[in-house]
Amino acid sequence: MNRIQKFFTQIKGLLVHRFFQVLLFIILGLFAYGLMFSNVKPERVQVELFKPAEQTIRSTKTVEDTYKTEQEKEEISKQVADVYSLKKEYAKNKVDLISSIFDSAIEVNKETDPDEDHKEDEDKKETVKTDAQKVSILKEKLTDEVNKDIEESVFLALVQADEDELKIAKDSTITAVNNVMSSRIAASDVENAKKKVVEELGYMSISGDMKKASTSLARTAIIQNVFFDKDKTEEQRRKAVESVEPIRILQGQIIVEENQLVDRDVYRQLELAGFLNTESTIYPYIGLLLFIFLTFAAFYYYFYYSVSKMDNKYNQLLIFSLVFILSMATMKTVSILADLKNSNLEYIFPGAMAAMLIKILLNDRLAVAMIILLGSYGTIIFNGDTPGNLDFSMGLYIIFGGLTAIIILSRPNFKSKVLVAGLLLSLINMAFVFSLIFIMDSHYTRMEYLYYASAALGSGVGAAVLTMGLLPFFEAGFGILSSIKLIELANPNHPLLRKILIEAPGTYHHSVMVANLAESACEAIGSNGLLARVGSYYHDIGKTKRPHFFIENQMSEENPHDRLQPETSRDVIIAHALDGGEMLRSHKFPKEIVDIAEQHHGTTLLKFFYHKAKKQDESTLEAAYRYPGPRAIMKEVAVIGIADSVEAAVRSMKHPTPEKIEELVSFIIQDRISDGQFDECDITMRELSIVKHSLCESLNGIFHSRIEYPEPDKLGQKVTE
Repeated sequence: MNRIQKFFTQIKGLLVHRFFQVLLFIILGLFAYGLMFSNVKPERVQVELFKPAEQTIRSTKTVEDTYKTEQEKEEISKQVADVYSLKKEYAKNKVDLISSIFDSAIEVNKETDPDEDHKEDEDKKETVKTDAQKVSILKEKLTDEVNKDIEESVFLALVQADEDELKIAKDSTITAVNNVMSSRIAASDVENAKKKVVEELGYMSISGDMKKASTSLARTAIIQNVFFDKDKTEEQRRKAVESVEPIRILQGQIIVEENQLVDRDVYRQLELAGFLNTESTIYPYIGLLLFIFLTFAAFYYYFYYSVSKMDNKYNQLLIFSLVFILSMATMKTVSILADLKNSNLEYIFPGAMAAMLIKILLNDRLAVAMIILLGSYGTIIFNGDTPGNLDFSMGLYIIFGGLTAIIILSRPNFKSKVLVAGLLLSLINMAFVFSLIFIMDSHYTRMEYLYYASAALGSGVGAAVLTMGLLPFFEAGFGILSSIKLIELANPNHPLLRKILIEAPGTYHHSVMVANLAESACEAIGSNGLLARVGSYYHDIGKTKRPHFFIENQMSEENPHDRLQPETSRDVIIAHALDGGEMLRSHKFPKEIVDIAEQHHGTTLLKFFYHKAKKQDESTLEAAYRYPGPRAIMKEVAVIGIADSVEAAVRSMKHPTPEKIEELVSFIIQDRISDGQFDECDITMRELSIVKHSLCESLNGIFHSRIEYPEPDKLGQKVTE
């Protein structure tokens, strides 16, 4: 074990205690707080009224500009025209008044006219007195206010006219007054309205005095009927004012450009935004602390209640912490460089690196959690030169890139092609950046578009390169068996695989066949098929020490076991599992591959040699002819053990048929179950049924002729070899 592994082993030993687990999260939180502290620190700017600004200042928050809002409301209120209401009842009142005057005149004439017999005796003087009396009587029927507005000549004309003439005049006058008063008459329009009513009455076919009287009455009846409505005017203005949206200074909005004169309006906006406030505030620091606490509390809860095995849990915790620290440090460095160069260099940040590392080393769930965490922190770190702002577009960019990387690496064969995945990610990053630019309707030059495209391409490629460069360190430090490492071990040119091929070609062929069977079966139950394949390649590496003692390598040679004692043959056969484990350790193979070599036989019985020894000595113990184990712990080891036995047994059958193959596979699986070989493994009966079905499908095309075992109870003879 190298120094890095020893160091991390010591750290994992400390993490067994909850105190050190909490301490680790506190350290991570303080680290994140230290990196983001400057991004939330309230900015104090030096500005003076009527002097140019030394820098471009953006608002760190959204505030309402009450002064401009009130100005806008006043302006809108002034634009609302006065509301004038038409008094329709005025027309009716005037019509009724005119009608009453004419009716009163008709009544007076009826009451005062003498009978025909008395008219002959009246002289002219008495007639005049009668007109005066009629006028007096008529006035008594009317009110003083009406009498005051009507000329004396009008009364005289009314009492002198006969009833028919009065009725004609009445109808004409009422019609004319009603027509004119039905329209809107403002104070300035009264005189024109009176002229209009005179024009309408000019066509009456009555005597001149009566026409003049009717015209005078009509002119008196025409008055203003449109008046300013204060209540309605106020209501309209209130509605207009309420419709005014508050004018706000938006977060991120430029208040003043560099070298722009700070006038009173700009100075007032700076004061509203809090830039001129000399009082310090702790709210941004409390907010950041609370945000970090919430995120890490969620991760602590996940790790503390994780169902993973203890050692794997601490591996996950340490790897997650290291990747987080590395990513945050890179993020802060990129943001500082972007601020110094005053450019959008942040788009080159290889955020997908964290997602790729966690995806390959741990699992998808933690990879998604990590990229969401980095995206949320990125909104703070990449807030430019305006503390307090949140750059949500950059947060989206980080999260989208990371999720894309996880999806790409989830596709078959992409785990072995991280660089290809990085190139594909670069293209997707570039498309996403342009989508953000177009959504925000930003206008750039061709060189600026080229710059953004280059940054996005660099982000994807950089993430892939960093992932490939860092993976070996994590694998060495934590003893992790990644997919990339497995693919390297599966290379046919690997020294140990070439050793098997050259020194034990039969074993090599057997291992390849077992690999095909085990990989399909493991993938069918959702286990690691790649681990099963690579483990199968090396599971019999121990046979290379004594290749000719194993039947698949003997070809046409004599079987040396025919000349050996059972216990000697037993020791040689059992040794291949132990020798394989030692050889793999000496070549620093991952623990999982070593376990497969040592555990694929579990504690099964060497039945052939046990029965042979039993014939020679009845006191022979069964335990002496069992593999030392341990029994399978991983599902992959259990499946490889079954595939190993099945492949050897099927090759020994002379004429295998689907029925015989199924019977054989069922017997081997049931034999291992009854022998307790799966007691320490979490494989289920349902999964074993799926494994059986997968093995039968794969074996139906295999028809190699081998010596068939004479009895079912002796199937273990060659199976365990």
